[in-house]
Amino acid sequence: MNFRTLLTLSLALVCATSFAKKKKVELFPDGTPIPAWFSDTTRVNVDQLGQKYVITEHGVRNDSTVIQTEQIQAVIDKAAAAGGGVIVIPKGTFLSGSIFFRQGTHLYLEDGARLKGSDRIRNFRLQTTRMEGQTLKYFSALVNADGLDGFTIAGRGTIDGNGWNYWEEFWIRRQYNRQCTNLEAMRPRLVYISNCKNVTVQDVRLINSPFWTNHIYKTENLRYLGCYIYAPTRGVTPVDPKRGAPSSDAIDLDVCKNVLIHGCYMSVCDDAVVLKGGKGTWADKDTTNGPCSNIIIEDCTYGRVHGCLTLGSESLHDRNVILRRCTVTDANRVLWLKMRPDTPQHYEYVTVEDITGDCNSFLVVRPWTQFFKPEKRDDMPLSTCNNITLRNIKVESKNFFDVGKSDKYRLTDFTFENCDVKDEKNAFNPALIENCTVKNVKINGESPTPALPKGRVPTR
Repeated sequence: MNFRTLLTLSLALVCATSFAKKKKVELFPDGTPIPAWFSDTTRVNVDQLGQKYVITEHGVRNDSTVIQTEQIQAVIDKAAAAGGGVIVIPKGTFLSGSIFFRQGTHLYLEDGARLKGSDRIRNFRLQTTRMEGQTLKYFSALVNADGLDGFTIAGRGTIDGNGWNYWEEFWIRRQYNRQCTNLEAMRPRLVYISNCKNVTVQDVRLINSPFWTNHIYKTENLRYLGCYIYAPTRGVTPVDPKRGAPSSDAIDLDVCKNVLIHGCYMSVCDDAVVLKGGKGTWADKDTTNGPCSNIIIEDCTYGRVHGCLTLGSESLHDRNVILRRCTVTDANRVLWLKMRPDTPQHYEYVTVEDITGDCNSFLVVRPWTQFFKPEKRDDMPLSTCNNITLRNIKVESKNFFDVGKSDKYRLTDFTFENCDVKDEKNAFNPALIENCTVKNVKINGESPTPALPKGRVPTR
C-alpha cells in the first residue's frame, strides 16, 4: 500500500468517525427533523436589548399602596418613542392595571421586584381580544404585548396577579349560579402575548393570576425558560376551604407554532400547558382559529395541576407535541385529550416520554361537555386522535388508562412502550383503541393481558 492510498484511507476513517460522533438528529413525532432552535436554552442577555429605563427614575413612585398604571405605561411609551429599550422594575412592589408593551420594548424585573395587578377590574382595559377559543370583547391582561417581533420578559422578580378577591368572587358567583361561566366572572389574565414572533420569558415568577396565567395567541418561536408558575390550589375562599384559584392555567397556547417550555415549575388550580385554537361546530371555518404545532415541553416539574399536558377543551388541530423528561407530583392527569362533541378536533403525533412521579390518571380521553353548544352540520368531520405515543413511563397512579369510546371520535395508532406503572384501578385495555401497540408494559409488575377484538393479538 503506497503513501497516497494510506492517506486516503486515513482521511476516510477520520471523516467516518467524525460523522458517527455527530449528535443524532432529533425528530418530531411525525418524523420531521426538530430544528436546532429547540435545543437553544441560552438566556437572552438583557444588557444587549438597549437602554434601560428604571421606572422609578421616570416618574413612578416606589409605593405599594397606589395604582400607577398610567405612569408605568408612560415609561414604556417613552422607551418605544426613543427606539426601544428595557423597562426595569426595581426592588419593591408596584401596583398597576393593564400595561401594553410596544415594538422594541422589553420587561425586566430585578430580584425582589414585584409588579402587582390591581384587584379592581375597572383598571383593566376592555377591548377586542381572544378568550376561551373565541375572538370577543374582554378585559386585557396585566402585561400585554401584541404584534411584536423580539419581545422578552426576564429577571428574578415577580409578576403577581393579586387574585384573591377575584377568586373569592368567582366562587360566590358559582354558589349563587352553578352555570356561571369564566367570562361572566370578569377576571384579568396575568400575561397576554398575541401575534408576536421570537418571544422569550425567562426566570421570572408568575403567580396568583386572577384567571389564566399566560395566554399566548397566534405567536411563533416562543420560549419559556426556567419560570416559576404558581397559583394556590386550595384555601382561597371561606365559602369552601378546598377551593383554589379557579382557571389559573399555567400556559395556554392558542394557535401557536414552534414553542419550547424548558425547565419550568408549574403548580396551578387548573391545567398546566394547554393547547387551544377554537371551539364550536363551525370553528374550523373561522380564520381567527387555527392549529397548534411543534410544541416541546421538557425538563419541567409539576406540582398539583389538573392536567400536565391538555389538548382542549378549545382545540381544533394539534400536531407534533412532545412532553418529555418531566417529574410529576400529585397531578390529577398527565396527558388529557378533551374531546368536544360540538367541535371538529384532530390530535395527532403526540409523544409523552421519560415521565416519573405520581398522578391520579395518566392518560385521559373522554368527551368534554362543559358549556358546549352543538349545532346541526351535515358535513361535520369525525374527531380523531392518532399516533399518540407513551413510552419510558414510571409512575404510580390511581387510574393509568382512563379512556372511553364514543361515536363522536375515533382513537387509532396509539403506542405504549417501556411503561412500568403501579395502577390501582388496573383498567388498561388497548382494545378500546384501533391499531394499538403494546411493548414491554408492566402494570403492577405484570404484563397486561386485556381482551382484544377477535382476530387481534397484542404486540409485545
